[in-house]
Amino acid sequence: MRADAVEVAVVGGGVMGLATAWELTRRGLRPVVLERFARGHHEGASHGATRNFNNAYDQDHYLDLLVRSREGWDALGEVDGEPLLRLHGLVTHGAMDLSSVARRLGERGIHAEMLSPADAAARWAGMRFDDDVLFSRDAGVARASAALGELERRIVAGGGDVRWETHVQEITETDAGVLLTLADGPMRADVAVITVGAWSERMLPSLGLPRLTVTEESPAHFSPTGAAEWPSFNHYTDPDRHPATVYGMPTPGEGVKVGFHRVGDEADPDARPHRAAHADALAEYVREWMPGLDPASAVPVSCTYTSTDDGTFVLDRRGRLVVGAGFSGHGFKFAPGIGALLADLALDPSARAAEPFRLP
Repeated sequence: MRADAVEVAVVGGGVMGLATAWELTRRGLRPVVLERFARGHHEGASHGATRNFNNAYDQDHYLDLLVRSREGWDALGEVDGEPLLRLHGLVTHGAMDLSSVARRLGERGIHAEMLSPADAAARWAGMRFDDDVLFSRDAGVARASAALGELERRIVAGGGDVRWETHVQEITETDAGVLLTLADGPMRADVAVITVGAWSERMLPSLGLPRLTVTEESPAHFSPTGAAEWPSFNHYTDPDRHPATVYGMPTPGEGVKVGFHRVGDEADPDARPHRAAHADALAEYVREWMPGLDPASAVPVSCTYTSTDDGTFVLDRRGRLVVGAGFSGHGFKFAPGIGALLADLALDPSARAAEPFRLP
């Protein structure tokens, strides 16, 4: 094989691209990952120490993906003596059908129990609850930055290659394969997997992607005021009181991360302002619902969401191009399962994702 030719190229070295490349190495291939930015960059959606490992779904396509993802997380195991998943539990409360989620989780053998507001407040004294609470001990936090490092380590150990600061300028499908235009010359691949987040529409203008909206989101870390135990959490808030659903999780050394889901301003990923919007509203939410946090202590975090209109992922293949896109702010926890599915699509043209994930 010539130096400028590979079997599978993965364009985009965030968590989805790295998870895909790892899965390909597990199947005996030697993929090449091409990432525009340097290792550890903050321009996309995969940086930071933690992500919510939220299992509060009741749709089969997400539950199937959750089960497959958990298998992948378990296979990744421990990093620095600690699992990549911290299963300290998840609480979900507010205006949604919690009983349906609890039932569907139970059908999959995933722990789920309903608690009264008083019982929940007694257990998690740093939080306030007005309604019944769904608790699952099979959820918690994914150690995001540690996961990226471990995925890269395993890719290289498996014979793959991760090339940082390697900008793919154009992707062209030909009769003979896929031509990738790089600054230092072309690369040819039998198949290309494209996981470039906010740049998806720009890189694949003719693939027929659904509309993808890129926003800059601004969660923040808040300092605890005491020694209360903290779970991960989802709160489906009253839209007349707060702008959106709230999510959060403890992040050792940084406090408790709290954020509104999908409320940010639209942004150009190449000219992101890195501005903390809705900071006052977030502090007001913490003041009302998080008595165990100091609302004046916010340290904002900037990240991007690349969202489909309904929040459903895009996982599909057209010709020799495989795409993973539109993760809509809730994809990270699914990364090992998504990587396995994208690997399926790359290796078998007849493979298909669940119908909701397919291209129109």
